[in-house]
Amino acid sequence: MSGHDLNGFAAWHVPDGVAARYVDGVLPEPDCWSVERHVEDCASCAVRVSGAARAGAAGPVLADVRAALLAEVRAPEPVRVPGARRLGRLWWSVGPALRGPWLIALFAVAAGAVALAYGTGSGAAGPLLLALAPLVPLAGVAVSFGRHADPLHEIAASTPAGGLRLLLVRTLGVLAVSLPLLTAAGLLLPGPHGPGPGPAAWLLPGLALTLAALALGGYVGCRAATGTVGAGWAAAVAVPTATTPRGLPVRLAEQLSLYFDGPAAQASWAAALVACAALIAVRRSAYDHLETM
Repeated sequence: MSGHDLNGFAAWHVPDGVAARYVDGVLPEPDCWSVERHVEDCASCAVRVSGAARAGAAGPVLADVRAALLAEVRAPEPVRVPGARRLGRLWWSVGPALRGPWLIALFAVAAGAVALAYGTGSGAAGPLLLALAPLVPLAGVAVSFGRHADPLHEIAASTPAGGLRLLLVRTLGVLAVSLPLLTAAGLLLPGPHGPGPGPAAWLLPGLALTLAALALGGYVGCRAATGTVGAGWAAAVAVPTATTPRGLPVRLAEQLSLYFDGPAAQASWAAALVACAALIAVRRSAYDHLETM
């Protein structure tokens, strides 16, 4: 068939004979271009050419290819994940803190306070534990995020849940382990030998300091934020204690009482906690890129 003949039907439809010659590869190249251009806009001719292809020598091959493609895109059967594997994935998702030296340090602080109290009979164990307790979750958060701690940091940061959600999940993992353990260690200590806050008085301040670090992390990064907040807390405890001319346990207990004891102190920590949580919620998009954390 000449190009002139093809041009005669191009404005209408592709005849069966031309479709068969196109499929067999014997149609002149200019006519092939015309057929291909025509079937882009004509559904009936596209069906005619497709039918000619299935009826020709390439039909069985096309059928096999179609069956293989359908087999690939078919929804896979649900895979049952063993309980141990699910537990392993959960353990990995909570972050590096619960798989590294921080967890050992947590147990060392708790056990060391109990050993100091019962081994030496010193009354300093309780105040020291309360002073260190808010720093322990901060250290856990610091080693849970960023390329300095997480070998899968770049992969985690590229996922849809790699921002604030991952930050909160790993923080909750740190808090879920450290808060009960340190509080239980405080309850195991003998009664105080003088004034001082109770063993659970640090919980609300500890939560507030952790959220303060997360809120600050949206500006300067998680590692710098936890270091800044931790240094601020250490200075707030150590500087007044060092300048008071009395015994260390008594001075430390009195200073911690100012920070922890009483409705006014706890209400202030609660207000700080709410303010930090609100700031985190408002600036949640700042946590979408963990490579800066």
